[in-house]
Order: sequence, then structure tokens, then C-alpha cells
Amino acid sequence: MDQSPTQTRGSIPYAASQGRGQQRIEMGEALIATLRESGIADHYRSDTDDIVADFFEPCMSAAARYDRAVGYFTSTSLALASSGVERLIRNDGRIRLVASPKLTEDDIEQIELGYEYRTIIDRALMREIDAGVEESPILLQRLGLLGKLIGQGVLDIRIAVVRRGDRLALYHEKIGIFTDQSGDQIAFNGSSNETASAFIDNFESVEVFRSWNTADSGRVKRLARNFDQIWKGQTPKLEVFEFFELGKERLLELARKASASTEDSYPTPDSGIIIGAAGGSFRLPQIAQRLKLREYQREAIRAWFAANGRGIFEMATGTGKTITALSAITKLAEIYDKQDRPLLAVVVAPQLHLVDQWAREARSFGVRPLCCYDDAKTWIDSAHALTSGLAARTNGFAMMITTNVTLGKPAFQQVLQQYQSPFVFVADEAHNLGAASALSSLPSAAPHRLALSATPERWFDPIGTEALRNYFGPTLITLGLQKAISIGALCEYDYRPVPVELNADESRLYAALSQRIGRLLGAEDSDPDSENSELAMLLLRRAQLLSHTRGKLPSLAAEVEKRRDSSWQLVYCAEGVAPQADSGDERQADQVMRLLGRDLNIPCHPYTSTESRPERQRILERFRSADLRALVSMRCLDEGVDIPDARVAYMLGSSSNPRQFIQRRGRILRKAEGKEVAEIVDFIAVPTGEIDIGLERRLLRREIARFSEFASCARNSGEALATMRPIRTAYGLMDM
Repeated sequence: MDQSPTQTRGSIPYAASQGRGQQRIEMGEALIATLRESGIADHYRSDTDDIVADFFEPCMSAAARYDRAVGYFTSTSLALASSGVERLIRNDGRIRLVASPKLTEDDIEQIELGYEYRTIIDRALMREIDAGVEESPILLQRLGLLGKLIGQGVLDIRIAVVRRGDRLALYHEKIGIFTDQSGDQIAFNGSSNETASAFIDNFESVEVFRSWNTADSGRVKRLARNFDQIWKGQTPKLEVFEFFELGKERLLELARKASASTEDSYPTPDSGIIIGAAGGSFRLPQIAQRLKLREYQREAIRAWFAANGRGIFEMATGTGKTITALSAITKLAEIYDKQDRPLLAVVVAPQLHLVDQWAREARSFGVRPLCCYDDAKTWIDSAHALTSGLAARTNGFAMMITTNVTLGKPAFQQVLQQYQSPFVFVADEAHNLGAASALSSLPSAAPHRLALSATPERWFDPIGTEALRNYFGPTLITLGLQKAISIGALCEYDYRPVPVELNADESRLYAALSQRIGRLLGAEDSDPDSENSELAMLLLRRAQLLSHTRGKLPSLAAEVEKRRDSSWQLVYCAEGVAPQADSGDERQADQVMRLLGRDLNIPCHPYTSTESRPERQRILERFRSADLRALVSMRCLDEGVDIPDARVAYMLGSSSNPRQFIQRRGRILRKAEGKEVAEIVDFIAVPTGEIDIGLERRLLRREIARFSEFASCARNSGEALATMRPIRTAYGLMDM
């Protein structure tokens, strides 16, 4: 047979490689190769071999089945050998994979705290699927192939962990078996994990056994038998379960994105990456026929155009501010198109999950936005290509969505400054832009401006509030909660305040703090609203004491017990740690997770700043499907998160800022199929012992203000008022 030394190593098909002299027979497009003919040696080592090109790819090309059990798994390993996988598919091949998750110290700690271990394992696996995938077009294409394999039934994944009582250990065995159509097998074991770093960066070795070799046949049979037992869950001490559905959905999603990226080079909306944006389409947005705007939404749009495209929509959380804004933008784009002018829309939101939410909603209008955040290197070229391409046209539309932080960065400011054509600037949760540093980043060149907020008034910042109104314009529509409920835009709710008394130690600390606060309140130069004053520090510590009152956990347990079989529950925990001397550093959120997950056996998950953005999206998906019955949060569910299915909210801790508890209430009042009424359970700490009624009346006004706000619009307002009447009477707060 002719040898071809010029053939690139690792390319397929080829006649010979330079690793070990493996031979393949080329016949046109077909590749006649069996495991016996593949020239596989009895071992491979990183110093002399390319383990992927010399071993895995030839075996994959000849195999009809690939069984693999590994210590750690990341999908990049199969991506590296994707050319071999394609040939396995041509052979009608199948892949069975058993893997163990890479658990971090935090994962292990949460499992020991009583968190649902399946949830933690799923999270660990999803981290590996998400890591850097969409930042690399090549990796996206190769992992898209994995999604195709799952969709076609070629790839099946199962997860193995070692159970030792209440603790988990990793399954760390590494074996593999290739089987071809003639029944020949190649089995192997060695130090290699299924990770990109193992194949490329690490020094690895693989021991190989061939079934047609008499000395190896016994080992091959043993390894194949061991794998079958693992796969069927028949191996003692091992727990084996199916790969979770969200992981499959994620890989299928990558397959769709990979396919779309080859068909259309226009921006990928879910990431900050765009390939060849200048060559994309600039089609106009369209309002879907199925979308029926409410009268107040149409009224808001008419008012915005009457104000020459400037103003504020002050609409209660959950009443469709995003849809209203996108509809207004669509109408504006139509006007520009009739005038043969292009239009750019720039949307800014305070948090990443809101950027993602805007991107999803924009796609329902036929728009494929460019999302700009994180490292400017991932989006800056695409942004310049997008804006320059749009500016060169006589019509068309494009949208960029960014965060408040990225808006203020020089890179994004440069993009806006270089774009000389008209654009519309939309700020979601616009009250966040009232600080002096944020105000300076608002683009002065935007002729059209729209601010969205349920509460545009900034907390104790009249200067910032006025500056926002000067920039965006007047409030064009005010849709408060009571009206939103009455017209059916939001669902009704019941409000259940639960008074919780401080214990003896907490009461003593509370009294000591109150005395110091009382002295400072009498001083002329003390400002309780100055963040840096001694008075403000004492007020904060006292508020933390009320939020972390120990009696709240057993009260929460009693309330959750009443609803333990219900889905779609939210728990809002206090931030920070309790100020009591013996409280330790454990967060209230961790205590609640242990209570719900371990003690009450309720499937739940934290939703905090420690979870990554993709992980939060999957947590919300599991919550919507009722796979998780409760979410435990501190601040991350305050603003903009769309979870209409939520039925019950437990308020363990809230700041005195009314915007926070108004936003939280809004999370629970969104309409959803089968949802008739929501429920808010509010745990209100009540001081006991010897107290100064006059002083406490002044200090409790903010706590009672939240109660009064919640009770005023509740379906059971009379019942809620009756529950709190003794406390309001005792403190002389019946006027609130």
C-alpha cells in the first residue's frame, strides 16, 4: 500500500499517520476500517503520541459502539475527537457514557448541609457544559454535534456517584471499550479523564487491550462486563442515574445554535459573541399577531409619541413594561422605514439576567439583538460592525442590549459616539441610573428616550430623581398596583402578617441599640439617612437584628408546613449575618435551605449572587416546571426576574427601602395559567420587654409602613389589619 507522509496527522481520511504507523484503507468517500485493521498499539503516552489523533480517532472511526466510564467528564473531549464521532455515526454507532461530576468544596458543603444532592450534581454537570462554550465558534460547532447525537439517540449519558451513608464520593474509575460490527473489541484504561486539559495539556498514558490478542482477551471481557454492570446500576456502592433533562436540553440548544450560526452569520442573541455581523440582515421588528396589547399599553405608546418620543412609563411590576417598550420601538422603526432612515435601539438594564430577558422578548418581535457585557473583546468588533453597517443603509433596524455597568465603560461610549445616526435609548429599571456616576453615561445624542420603572422615585435622592426626569422627560402613564389588579393585569393576593417576638437576648441587644439610637436622634447633626453616620450604622444593625430574629425560622417552618405540598414558593432571606454575639457567620439563606431541604424534604435551591447566570436560568426553568418547589433568595429575585408561576412568597427580611418590598410583591403577582390568587407571608419582628414606646413608635414606622402598603391592596385587607391591630395600637400607629 502507498504511504503518504505528507498527509496531516489527525486528518480523516488518510492512509497513514506518523504516530505508530496505523493504517487505513481509503476507497473514495468510504473508509474500510475495522478495529483489527486500525493498527492500534498496546499503549500510548503523551511524550511519543498524540492520544486523540493516534488512538481515539482511529478507534472511533472503526467502532459501532463506544462505552466509556470516566472520573470527570467535560464535553470538550468528544469535541476534540469529533471527526471520529462522525464516522461512528456513519456506522450506525452508539455511545454510552458514565461520568462522575466535578464537585467543588462549596458543592460538597451544601450537600452536607442537607441540600438536595441531585440538584448539586446537576449544577456541577451544567457548569462543565456551559464553561466557555459560546465564546468559541469552533467549540460551539463541536458541542452542537453532541446535541445532535443526543437528539438522534446516538449518545446516552448516565451519572455515577459513590454513596457512603449521608456522604457522597466520586466515582473515579477510567475504562473504555470500543466494539466494531464484527464483534472485535478494544478495551483501555489509564490516567486520562474526558477533559480537554487531560488530552492536550496534561501528561497522560493509556493501556490498551485487544480482544483478538489471546493475552488480552480475558481483560477485555472483564472490563466490558464491569461496564455493563455499572450501566445497569448493578455495581455495589455505586448509584447510577439518568443524565438530567436540562443538561440534554442545553446540548440540544447548542446544536440549534451551531446550526443557526452556519446558516446565518448575524448576531447570536444569547451571548456577547457575533461572527460576521456586518453581513447580517437588518429587518424591521414586528408585533406578533398573537400579541394583544392592553388598553393601558396602547395609551402609554400614544402618549410617548405625543411627547416626541421621550418620557417615563411608571407601571407596576408585572404589567408588561418590556412588551410595551418593544411595541413602541417597533412603531418608531416603522416610521423611520417610511422615511427611508435606519433606526438603532440601545437598551440598558441593571443586571445580566435582565439583558437575557430583554433578548428573549426581542426575539419574539423578530429581532436578533447584540448583547454587550463582560469583556469588551467579546463584543466590541461586532458592535462596530453592526452600527457601521446600519449607518450605511437607507433603512433597517438593529438593537444592542447592555448593562448599566457596561454602558459607562469607554468601549461602549465610543460605539455610541461614533454612531452619528438617530437612535432610541431605553432604560429598564431606570431609577438605578440616577446616581451621579450613572447620569454621566446617559447618551446626550439620543433623540428618543424611554424610561421604565415601577418606582421611578429614588429613595432619599430628590436630586437624582429630578435629573432622571430632566433627561427622559415626564411620566406619561402611572399604573399603580391597585388599578393593575382591578383591570386584571395582575392577580389578586392575600397578605398574612406573622408577628415574631424577639427572645430575651435579642430584646436586651435591641433595647441597648435603641437607647443609643434615641440619644443620637436627639442630636441636631445626626442624619439617619446618611449611610456613613453613626446613627445610620446603628439603625442598620438594629434592622439586621429584626431581620435575623431567631424566632423567624420556626415560624417559617410552621407556615411552610401548611403548604409543603405546594409548588412555586419563594423565600426572601435577610442579607448579611445576624448581629447577635453567638450567631456565627452562617447566612440565613443557608439556614433556610437546611430547613426546607433536609428537615422538610422539599425540593429547593438557592437563587443568589453565587450562582452563575446560565445556572440561574436553569434554576428558574426547573422552578417553572415544578421540579423545584421553592427558591431561596436574598436580593437576586428583587428586580426584573420573570417568574409568573410563583404563588407564595415568604418575607423573612426586607430593607426599609419601599422599592425593595414593592418589587418583591410584584414578583408574586404576575398572571399565569391556573393561577387565581397569590399569597404573601410577612414575618414582622416585634420587640418585647421594657421599651420606650415613644422612641419605638418612631423607629417602627418604617416596618409598619411595609405592612400598611402590603395590606392596603390585599384581598384580605381586613383580616391582615386585625392581625396587626394590637401592635399598632400599642405603639400608637393606627394612623398608618
